[in-house]
Order: sequence, then C-alpha cells, then structure tokens
Amino acid sequence: MTVLVTGATGEVGRRFVPRLLQRGTDVRVLVRDEERGARFAALGAQVAVGELRDGGSVVKALGGVDAVVNIAAAFRGVPDEEAWAVNHTAAVALGTAALERGVRRFVQVSTNLTYGAGRGRPASEDDPSAPGGMLWGAYPASKAAADRDLLALHHEHGFDVRIARLAFVYGEGDSHLADSMRWAGHWAAHQRLQLVHHADVCQALWRLLTAPDVAGRAYNVADDAPVTAYELHEANGVEPPAEAAARVDPDPWYGVVTNRRLRDDLGYRPLFPTLWTARDAGAL
Repeated sequence: MTVLVTGATGEVGRRFVPRLLQRGTDVRVLVRDEERGARFAALGAQVAVGELRDGGSVVKALGGVDAVVNIAAAFRGVPDEEAWAVNHTAAVALGTAALERGVRRFVQVSTNLTYGAGRGRPASEDDPSAPGGMLWGAYPASKAAADRDLLALHHEHGFDVRIARLAFVYGEGDSHLADSMRWAGHWAAHQRLQLVHHADVCQALWRLLTAPDVAGRAYNVADDAPVTAYELHEANGVEPPAEAAARVDPDPWYGVVTNRRLRDDLGYRPLFPTLWTARDAGAL
C-alpha cells in the first residue's frame, strides 16, 4: 500500500510519517520544497514537491497512490480566507481528485472543535456541528464544512472516506501544552480541555487507515480524562491566577468528546489515557 500524507511537516505529520514508515508502509509526502522533504526522504519516503492548493501538484502526487491521509491544516492565527482555502476548499478538492483517480481510501484529519457548543454531555460523532463556543471561528467552521463535503463523496459516490476528529494534541516535545496557557490563563480554574497524546493520534490514524468496513464514519480521537485549567497550569509549572477560582465556565462541555466509537469499532486504547500518565512516563 502506498499512502500519500499531506501536512507531513506539521506537529502531527512529522510524528506520524516515521511511524508509518516503521510499519513497512510505502509513504509519499507532499511538501512545498525539496528541503522540507529531505528528512522524510532520509527515512525512505517518496517526496512529491508541490502545493496542496495547486491542482496540478495534487494530481501528480496522487499517481499510483492507494490511500491518502490529509493532515494539512491552517490553524488559528491565519487569515480566515486562508483557513477556508486550506481546510475546506483544498481538502475537498484533494478528496475529489483522489476519488477520480481510483484511490481506495481517504482519511481526513479534523478537530473536536467542529462540534461547537456543548451538549451537556460528551459530544459523539453523530452530533451535528453547532457553531459557537470560546474557540469557534474559521478553523473549526472550515473543518466542519470539509467533514460534511468529504463524507458526501462517500454517500454520493461510495468513496471510502474516514474522519479523525482530534482533541488538543500534545506530547513528545510539542509546544502545544505550553501554548495552552494563552487560553487557560483566562479560564475558570475548573474549565476543561480534552487532550490526546501524539502517540495516540498516530495509533488512531493507523487504525483508521487500515481497518476494514468503517467507510463513511467519523471517529473522535481523544484520551480518557479532560484536564482542568488548574491542572494545565500545574503541568506547565505556572501558578494559576488567583481570580481563576471565582471565574465561571460558560460552557462546561465545550470540546469534551467521547472516544467510545473508536474503542468499540477499532480497538483503540490510549497509551496515555491522561496527561499525568504521559508526565509520569516522561512523554511530555
């Protein structure tokens, strides 16, 4: 099986591609220039130079490919137009091109933020997107639209599309945990954030890539225990602001999801079920 991976130079991609290669999978990465692809070439990956938003680059990269894992994303901090161009327009164009060229399987990497406002319980994969919440904006909105339109390729054309909705990713030296202080410093002490360790993202993506009979389904990729803002401060060695204890959480279930479907369908068991498990293992 030859797998095309986009977003290979990002935090998730640069951890997933080496693990994929270690499993003996033939991997092709789509990168903007040869220099970006050098580290993957050294590991044995094929390198396709091009831009995700360029149709010609995409068609060339898809040649002879059996499956696609689309990790590429434009996150918060970029202009809204760029978020929509990368997260929605380019993702759907990639899926459509893959379908037209006979690619058998397409794994789309999305986010738990697509659920939007909380439901008073952990969000499940069948919940529709409900725009709203502290971190809502072009990133989750564009990802939600991509999920919808890529799944339409399955429903309308039988294309094998699978969606991985990641919680807040951390671990293995990723700066995301420290970055969380930008938000958690303004939260109520009991306000929660759902996490998932990079090792568990990689095992989940592998399961989605290789599992039979799960076409057209979305899966939440998360650990077992959301952490509070207080715990995030503790993990970062930062004293929480005194006023955090008096603050009110505006939506206690925002971003909190269940991983039961991934457990039941694909046998997923988090290697690091909590932040503290990862800390104790020296995997932060």
